[in-house]
Amino acid sequence: MTILVVDDEKNITDLLKDILEDEGFTVETASDIKEAKEKLKEKDYEIVFLDVWLPDGEGTDLIPFIKEINQITKIIMISGHANIPVAVKALKEGAYDFLEKPISTDSILAVLQKAINEIKKDLEYIFLKQQQTKDIEIIGNSPPILKLKKQIEKVAKTNAWVMIFGENGTGKELVAKSIHFLSERADRPFVDINCAALPDDLIEAELFGYEKGAFTGAVNRKIGKLEIADGGTLFLDEVTDMSLPAQAKLLRVLEEKEFTRLGSNHKIKVDIRVISATNKDLEKEIEEGRFRQDLAFRLAVVPIYVPPLRERGEDILLLAEHFLKKSCIENKMSPIKLSEEVKKVFLRYSWPGNVRELKNLMERLCIFATGEEITLEDLPPYMFRGKSPTGTKKIEIKPLKKVREEAEKEVIKLALEKYGKNLKEVAKALEIDLSSLYRKLKQYNLEE
Repeated sequence: MTILVVDDEKNITDLLKDILEDEGFTVETASDIKEAKEKLKEKDYEIVFLDVWLPDGEGTDLIPFIKEINQITKIIMISGHANIPVAVKALKEGAYDFLEKPISTDSILAVLQKAINEIKKDLEYIFLKQQQTKDIEIIGNSPPILKLKKQIEKVAKTNAWVMIFGENGTGKELVAKSIHFLSERADRPFVDINCAALPDDLIEAELFGYEKGAFTGAVNRKIGKLEIADGGTLFLDEVTDMSLPAQAKLLRVLEEKEFTRLGSNHKIKVDIRVISATNKDLEKEIEEGRFRQDLAFRLAVVPIYVPPLRERGEDILLLAEHFLKKSCIENKMSPIKLSEEVKKVFLRYSWPGNVRELKNLMERLCIFATGEEITLEDLPPYMFRGKSPTGTKKIEIKPLKKVREEAEKEVIKLALEKYGKNLKEVAKALEIDLSSLYRKLKQYNLEE
């Protein structure tokens, strides 16, 4: 968090700078309105300590300028000539609070903590609104999806913790969001953390947060996902990829409903609903010692299964047309439809990458389609299992190295579509180590 102190008295700016930097904040200073405006144009400041009287004008005149740049910024007025009319004017203009000189360390820290709490609430509100604007509709009328929708509707009305099972790309996060936004916690944050995408040593920092100096590289205080999710929902995606030490600490937090940031002894109480998800066999993970049974019991109070796309029948075509229409709108292209032959291929294809694979394919087809209709010729070769769209074997003479590279690239692409961001699973499926996978991703331009 970055703070700007605007005051022409050097002893005041030095005092504030020392106190705030000791608390782990980044602090910059300005001695007049002109300098403050230049700094405000260049950088966002979460908090501004602003003197009422400055060499080139009244500090209150700067308040509208600050608010126009960033509505979230909290402005704390400071003055040695405080009076009721000045304070009222500052608050009307949008100041958050008022401090009278001489200011003490206790008064600075007290008003600062209140301002930080308000900023946190503002950010949560913005985050919530962003989430609500996203499309969370579960599209489909197949029996498995109708069953899933009923389960979501029932469990959303409760405060029960849910574990969502399903292959990669089936839409587990969408199910989690649907549960949250249909629940009584809908006006509080939905916070997600991808346990598979984070190294073991960063999961705790992400969940619990940390204080300045807690470890090498911790130059500022960081609010953890648990604290941000207070009152709302925490979504633990691919939770079975969490390390055993992290599982133990998470279990303790879930049971006690309180935790401490790394590097701190201060306990923080939280009220959260936890929704988790995994693409693995939970019983097998427990049997093989990779996941704690007690944590599984705690998280999987209500298990929900998301069916793979291949089991959803005509939903495939509904989703395909939905994604195709959406992609055409987003890319400002003319509407395109699927030919009847393409629809038949879609219904026969196994969709190993599930809904994610279908969505990505629709976007590519929208961009590269040559006509007003998607035809068999527009589809990637792998959808025909080695055959051309006409069903005839299509072989051409080319260097064997080139053939191997093309085949290898296609297999890696399939694995990426199936396992998404979980590169550990991709490498495991391909039976290569992670370093080799990274090298091949770079070689075939498959890096995101």
